[in-house]
Amino acid sequence: MLKDDVERKILNPTIFVRYSRYVEILSSQTYSFLICYLHVQIHRIMHYLLILLLVSLVVSALGWVYFIYFFSLGYGFGISALAITLALIFRDVLSVPTALLCAIMFIFGMRLGLYLATREKKSADYKKILYGPDAAKKKPLFVVIMVWVFCSLLYVGQVSPVAFYLANAAEGKDVSEAWVWVGAALMALGVILESLSDVQKQAAKKRDPKRYVDTGLYKLVRCPNYLGELVIWTGSLVVCIGAACSAWQWIIAAIGYVGIVYVMFSGARRLELRQNITYGNNPEFQEYISKTPILIPFVPIYSLTRHEWLKA
Repeated sequence: MLKDDVERKILNPTIFVRYSRYVEILSSQTYSFLICYLHVQIHRIMHYLLILLLVSLVVSALGWVYFIYFFSLGYGFGISALAITLALIFRDVLSVPTALLCAIMFIFGMRLGLYLATREKKSADYKKILYGPDAAKKKPLFVVIMVWVFCSLLYVGQVSPVAFYLANAAEGKDVSEAWVWVGAALMALGVILESLSDVQKQAAKKRDPKRYVDTGLYKLVRCPNYLGELVIWTGSLVVCIGAACSAWQWIIAAIGYVGIVYVMFSGARRLELRQNITYGNNPEFQEYISKTPILIPFVPIYSLTRHEWLKA
């Protein structure tokens, strides 16, 4: 009897129509809620990321003056500009460690930009690289635009962990300053490594311009300046651990980190190819590169030339 009664109710057209309307209303409300939620999230995301991207595009536009500047002056000064922008946007929630992070990024960018600008003027060998036939060749407009946008997005991705920490702190999320201190320490160490390696290279080249550099930090790895940058941006990524990041925030931060790691390995490969041309017939150089890792200390990766996928 109970089964028959249930079946009659289910098959009753009036009840079925009423049930269908309930489902339709519920689906409509769920859809509206999801749209509203996504709208709020996108607005919250775009509020500061779009500002950062705009700043990055403006400073990276130095590359329109000379193409290589997208990767050199536009990079250094772009990071400095993004650090200032972050400090201004989130000034109400800046703490000692987050202010220190912004200061370290600013110092890194300014030092790199000024160093590259000075080297461009003083170094004859560097001028050959910058103003050689390949570098001076006019690039298609589409390529220039794509590189400009890619570099701008990459630089935002690199600083994004700090941005996410500050944004989440402003929203009252449970963030941890301990990881900010760890990130700041790593970033400071990276800046020291990069700066010291540049100073050591300058001193070595002043003593003997024709010899490769194998002293100081160059005994540890062949590209200690690139190692310094890897440490810097590893420090930035570490901040995400204590930033209460959402999935999309982790994805953006990871893309930025993987991007700069690729750029550093690609740069190390280009340097290796140039050094092979210049010093390839030198037995001492061959012994040096056979015993000294190219980028990561104590990791037995001595050559990247065969990895064509690193060509950029």
